[in-house]
Amino acid sequence: MFGCCVAGRLLQTNLQQVDETHAYFELPNASTINHVCVFLLGTVPFPDGYGAAVHFFWPGKGFQLLGMLSNEKPSTIFRLRGTFTPSTIGSVTAQNTFSSFSSTQNTYQDVTAILGLSIEPLPEIATQMSSLASSSALVKAGADLTRDPTLLAERIVKHLLNYISGFTGGGGGGGMMSPDVVIPMSVIAKWYESFLSKVRAGGVGFLERGD
Repeated sequence: MFGCCVAGRLLQTNLQQVDETHAYFELPNASTINHVCVFLLGTVPFPDGYGAAVHFFWPGKGFQLLGMLSNEKPSTIFRLRGTFTPSTIGSVTAQNTFSSFSSTQNTYQDVTAILGLSIEPLPEIATQMSSLASSSALVKAGADLTRDPTLLAERIVKHLLNYISGFTGGGGGGGMMSPDVVIPMSVIAKWYESFLSKVRAGGVGFLERGD
C-alpha cells in the first residue's frame, strides 16, 4: 500500500506490518538522510474518511510527527536533517507501537530510525496536524537549545538546581539554598538517572518546559 524513498537511495517497498492500522519502514544510517518521500502505491486506497499520520522515531531522541497522507494527498516529501524536534504530538498508541520496533544506537554502527504510518480517521489526523503547526510556530519563535551550547548548559544547571532544592528546603517552601548546604551524592545520582531518562524519551525539549 505504501512506498518510501530516501533521497540518493533505492526505492523501499519493504513495509513491515504491525497490525491492521500500523506499519513502518526501517531507515538505516539515519544520520545521513536529508529528505524522504512517502507515497501510496496506488494499489489500495484508504477507506473513506481515513488517512495515515506519518511519524518519525529516532531512538534515544524521541518522536516527531511529520505529516499525513490521504487519498487526496497520496505523496509527500519531508526534510529530516536539521529539523528533528521531539514532541508528544500524535497518537500515543502509534508512538508506543513504533518505539517497540526501534533499533538502538551504538558506537560502531549508525542508528536505524523508524518511519511509522498510523491509519486513523481524518478528523483525528487533522487535529494532530493543527497541533503540529502550532508547535512548529513556537519552536521557530523560541531558542534552539541543540544549536546553542551555552543556553543548553544554562538550562541543565537550572534543572539540577531546581531538583536539588526540593531536598534542601529551597523548593516550594520558599526557602533559600545556602552555599554551605551539603548535597548527598545519592541526590545527584537520582537527578542524573531521571535526567537521562527524559532525554532518551523525548530529547531536551523538557528543559524549556520546565518539567
